[in-house]
Amino acid sequence: MGILDELYGAFDRSLIFSCWKYVFPVLVVLYLIIFLYDKHRYGGKKAKDGSTAPSSNTVKEKLDGIEYVGEIDSVEFDPTPVLEDKEHVSFIGASVTLDKDPLKAANKFYEIVNDRRSVRRFSSKPVSLEIVQKCIHAAGTSPSGAHTEPWTFCLIMDADVKSQIREIIEAEELVNYQTRMSKQWTTDLRPLKTNHVKEYLTEAPYLILIFKQTYGFKDDGAKKQHYYNEISTSIATGILLCALQAAGLNSLITTPLNCGPALRNLLGRPVNEKLLVLLPVGYAADDCTVPDLQRKPVEEILVKY
Repeated sequence: MGILDELYGAFDRSLIFSCWKYVFPVLVVLYLIIFLYDKHRYGGKKAKDGSTAPSSNTVKEKLDGIEYVGEIDSVEFDPTPVLEDKEHVSFIGASVTLDKDPLKAANKFYEIVNDRRSVRRFSSKPVSLEIVQKCIHAAGTSPSGAHTEPWTFCLIMDADVKSQIREIIEAEELVNYQTRMSKQWTTDLRPLKTNHVKEYLTEAPYLILIFKQTYGFKDDGAKKQHYYNEISTSIATGILLCALQAAGLNSLITTPLNCGPALRNLLGRPVNEKLLVLLPVGYAADDCTVPDLQRKPVEEILVKY
């Protein structure tokens, strides 16, 4: 019993036991602070699944796709929209189609785009600058977040500039293939017979470097948001691919890893522009080959409800 008495006495004299009357109030206060913080942050509303629904105060940080909005410091609210507030006009729908019969038009368009292949061997046959410019003009009709049109198309024709671009890309791609890319990645690329050597960068008559503008500028020089700039520029790129194919030209979507800043500096582009993709454009070489690939049937990509 002597030992138990000593242990009890030590416990009785301990800091925790002597302050027990204060511990409970402190825990209550902490709980209230956390509860009030969550209520302020999420509005205290419960969703059907029992989770806490966000309040209007947190919509900005919860918006899907918010990563596509440019990083702008010290943004102050401007009640005047950047887009000019114009009257809406009547629109009768599509008036220029491939055929008067909608089904025939859809089938014709499918035939055009299904004929598109990624080409890595280009002919030296000259290509009309007017054709390429009109295809880029078509890409500029793409929809964009809040009609910000966040894209820049850099058309490269100069042989020296193309050589410099190739030098930058091949140097980075050599490192990519040797160290940065996983073994699975390089293995999956093997059937496409691609490596760090990019002859097409100097063979193709044109290179189109497509930059997304992460933000823009107002007339007074202040920054303006470019909403969903990557998605918008990607859609424009898709339209460009279709336009080039419709004009009988060939192309190749490339994504030069780790080359964006160097290529941006080479072309003297501003810091708000980020390289998205690079397209060599021209006619396929006479000895061009492509892998015998098959695309998924519509049944595998379409889900009806």
